[in-house]
Amino acid sequence: MALEDLIGEMQGKAEKLKELHHTVLFDLGDDGKILLDATGDEVKITPNPDSDDAETTLALSADNMVKLINGDLNPMVAFTLGKLKVFGSKGIALKLSSLLDK
Repeated sequence: MALEDLIGEMQGKAEKLKELHHTVLFDLGDDGKILLDATGDEVKITPNPDSDDAETTLALSADNMVKLINGDLNPMVAFTLGKLKVFGSKGIALKLSSLLDK
């Protein structure tokens, strides 16, 4: 799935993601990066941001991100199996997980 398609999927969940109130960088390796900024009134989703500054970075493949967004991949299982790596606040990653489960 292209980066633009992933961003579209995320924008479809913007109302839920607004409750996060943090910044998360999704590092998709060769497929690029997506910065989710839910610190303001509006959720901002930036492809390949100039800065990698975020409270939490999630490293995973684009395929696994699609599964994660659609609820087809349990984040805890993905983390345990090494399909998802978390750098920074694990608490923010858990909060994101619970928002995607709603």
